Amino acid sequence: MQSTSSITRVQTLLRALLICLLAPAAVAAAQDNPYSAWNKVAYGYVKAILVRSAEKMPEENYAFRPTDAVRSFGEVVGHVADSEYMFCSLALGEKNPAPKIEPAKASKAELIAALKGALAYCDKAYDAMTDASGTQTVKFLGQDMPKLSALTANNMHALEHYGNLVTYMRLKNLVPPTSEPGFLPQSKN
Repeated sequence: MQSTSSITRVQTLLRALLICLLAPAAVAAAQDNPYSAWNKVAYGYVKAILVRSAEKMPEENYAFRPTDAVRSFGEVVGHVADSEYMFCSLALGEKNPAPKIEPAKASKAELIAALKGALAYCDKAYDAMTDASGTQTVKFLGQDMPKLSALTANNMHALEHYGNLVTYMRLKNLVPPTSEPGFLPQSKN
């Protein structure tokens, strides 16, 4: 008999596979810009799971950290919001607004509002991106990076930290968004 965590991992992998299978359909609908269109579809999913995670965690658990060596749940949410601004400002060719959310915000309401503000800022970057404009380069960590890659890195970074949020939620006996029945169809951009 498989353990509950093994079943959960299999369910998560199946959901990820489903996304990979559905994304080409969205890309086919956007023939002129298949790369940027796919990136936007992925971002819509990432955006949905980040907001749902932040909303689902009770206020009293925003200060929770499994060990002293890691960020609290709230600090992870703040860090992700700060990073959204960083990556999306690169893609937009703008100066990073750098609101320093992680060190400045602590309450659930403040962090959810800040996360939604960061995501709204990123919406502009994903909405404006085309395959052609995505080839323009920007400097990131001293190296040239295509603008579209900045948005891909944003998705990857956010998903990395969603993994942290999942662990924190599981430790508090909460079901993360990607394990909720029927969540995937709700994650449209």
